Amino acid sequence: MRESSVKAPGKRAAGKKAASTAKPEPAPKAKGGSRTVSVGALARVEGEGGLFVKIKGDKVVASRFDVYEPPRFFEAFLRGRRFTEAPDITARICGICPVAYQMSSVHAMESACGVTVSGALRELRRLLYCGEWIESRPARRDAPRPDFLGYESAIHMAKDHPELVTKSLALKKVGNEIVTLVGGREIHPINVRVGGFYKAPAKADVVALGEKLRSVRPIAAELLSVAGSLTFPDFAPDYEFVSLRHPDEYPLCEGRIVSSRGLDIAVSDYENHFVEEHVEHANALHSRKKSGGIYLVGPAARYANNFDRFPRQIQEAAKAAGLGPVERNPFKSIVIRSVETLWAIDEALRIIDAYEPPPASFVEVPPRAASGAAISEAPRGILYHRYRIGADGLIQEAKIVPPTSQNQKQVEDDLRAFVEARFDMPLDTLTWQCEQAVRNYDPCISCATHAVRVRIERD
Repeated sequence: MRESSVKAPGKRAAGKKAASTAKPEPAPKAKGGSRTVSVGALARVEGEGGLFVKIKGDKVVASRFDVYEPPRFFEAFLRGRRFTEAPDITARICGICPVAYQMSSVHAMESACGVTVSGALRELRRLLYCGEWIESRPARRDAPRPDFLGYESAIHMAKDHPELVTKSLALKKVGNEIVTLVGGREIHPINVRVGGFYKAPAKADVVALGEKLRSVRPIAAELLSVAGSLTFPDFAPDYEFVSLRHPDEYPLCEGRIVSSRGLDIAVSDYENHFVEEHVEHANALHSRKKSGGIYLVGPAARYANNFDRFPRQIQEAAKAAGLGPVERNPFKSIVIRSVETLWAIDEALRIIDAYEPPPASFVEVPPRAASGAAISEAPRGILYHRYRIGADGLIQEAKIVPPTSQNQKQVEDDLRAFVEARFDMPLDTLTWQCEQAVRNYDPCISCATHAVRVRIERD
């Protein structure tokens, strides 16, 4: 066995798109006409995971999305804590999308206690969520994602395209300001509580945010146009898209669970239709449908199941960027996320323009012995929380199913199909595109950042 290390290039040839312009060359073959290639991607930020694909002859004989970051046991140490502590504890699960975890936890607790939050408090929650969608995408993964322009990271891209990086950062900054104003701070917000907020923002501060949002909306529109102009590999699996669907709104925190193949259930029925399983090669659980089959959550699923919930101007912007009402190419998720960012700005502006401070910043939520479940649409897809609490308000059981665990089986299946159709590519090109393929799903375990080490083995 001979092993070599190949690092993703800092910059590809000028004017070329890393995703699609490399010309395939005949692949080297081992004795007997077969070869074995292992492609591994190891993130150096926020956890550890890897991509493994093994090719023998003209077949992919193994594809694994390995997660070897140790378990964090959040469900275990939530037990015995006050139900009011859940938002602050679950926010620590992710530094990129803490609002999603908070919103799922507060909605689940309110469901258990029989309380519904409405009016200005509900609108503030949507505003906070919009802030997270706006800040979590531009500088980290999108607008445009550096690897689509042939760069290893935004830092490398900044040398040749400083204006794109600067504009992305300006967009992210305004998203952070929304989260800071409504949530109390930009990372792991501390102003969220069961029943509402500890303090509602003043109207003058909210209005000032509106002016900043209006100033960056043209940037979001421009970055959507840039994303739509990229070239993508030809790849379009027949996904079963699963997401929330709300009767009137593009979904964030409320609605029913639907799929592109006819599933339509209440959130409380989630565990009757979906199950998590341990797999040998990963510490993260894998989800599947109990009836059999895998599914996809995330921007593409949300978009396909709710395109008609977009305002007309967002639908037109999506079409102008080259999207149809349904997009099955996972590489185009970068365009869909840019559409959603533009929508989040408009939704935030709608809320801001109508904002009047609520009479109280929260409603009382007395505990009772009950179970409650909720799903919110995290940037990466549906995030399920279920809690059982006692009459004393202590958490007796907690279950949290993040989007990444729901997508992992689909990621492995996609990698198998993607590589099998391209195994004659040069290994560095195939490796680069496999890294892109993993990043398309924006996995929350953070094993798909732009800082990637790659190991190639060949028999």
